[in-house]
Amino acid sequence: MRRRAFIAAIGAAVAWPLAARAEESDKTRRIGVLMAYSENDSAALSYVRALRNMLAKLGWTEGGNLRIELRWGAGDSDRMKMFARELAGLRPDAIVGQGTPVAGALARETQTIPVVFVLVTDPMGSGFARTLAHPGGNMTGFTANDSEMGGKWVGLLKEVAPRTERVALLFNPATAVPLKFFVRSVETAASSFGIQMTTAPVHAKDEIEDIIAAQARSSGAGLIVMPDAFNVVNRDTIIALTARYSIPTIYFDRVFADSGGLISYGDDRADAFRLAGGYIDRILKGDKPGDLPIQRPVKFEFAINLKTAKALGLAVSSGLLATADEVIE
Repeated sequence: MRRRAFIAAIGAAVAWPLAARAEESDKTRRIGVLMAYSENDSAALSYVRALRNMLAKLGWTEGGNLRIELRWGAGDSDRMKMFARELAGLRPDAIVGQGTPVAGALARETQTIPVVFVLVTDPMGSGFARTLAHPGGNMTGFTANDSEMGGKWVGLLKEVAPRTERVALLFNPATAVPLKFFVRSVETAASSFGIQMTTAPVHAKDEIEDIIAAQARSSGAGLIVMPDAFNVVNRDTIIALTARYSIPTIYFDRVFADSGGLISYGDDRADAFRLAGGYIDRILKGDKPGDLPIQRPVKFEFAINLKTAKALGLAVSSGLLATADEVIE
């Protein structure tokens, strides 16, 4: 009798940690993250780090109660679509998607899995939400920029490079924010400064030099690098070519100024990913994405690269320097 009791006790002792591990496994939640940028991109890595840090702060531990499936679009619309399909097929508890092309790919793959998008410019115009206050479906998140940002880019470029007479908008139609969202404000500002505006669509990396070289053929040339994963992935090429052809250029993201670009103005993108972590936490705890309001950016950054300005022969006024959040020397 004692022997049978001993064996039963041993069996219970063995079974208890197995049951505990099974219960722990059942509590593990899984989220997908689909980034538009490349996996070796310093900006993208900082965004993912901001997301992970917020989730950890809220009690979600990778390898414990959370598993993250991370995929990289590398500025390629076909890769974004492929990974959107793959992540949706894994049936995670939620997905974080970066940028309008990624959000669009996810919207085509699932109408049930909660999606928190980040850096989407026009969620209503793109069909991701009924209203900003009450998205209504399986998607919510955080916008980037606003429709008046285009005018700000033109004004800042003209201030730092007063001789600017023509600007081209550099973008890849497959991966950029819809151009029409910004065109009105760009045209209005350009007209007020007597600047001619043109669009410069690019479809592959080896087309970038032809466009920049063409823009540089006459005096007064300027360039606006539009919000676009393709442009971020190829920023080193774009920055090098604008330097070679001496074209004053403004960018939508500080990562360009940090990398040698002349000036940048745009929202704080890492902050958006931190906020996305908060929405993921709420969804994993039971909130519905359709009930979570889409939020606009509240933090913007203006950066000037003085070294690049000097190389282009531009004298940046003390007034403009005083308004910059970051002056890179």
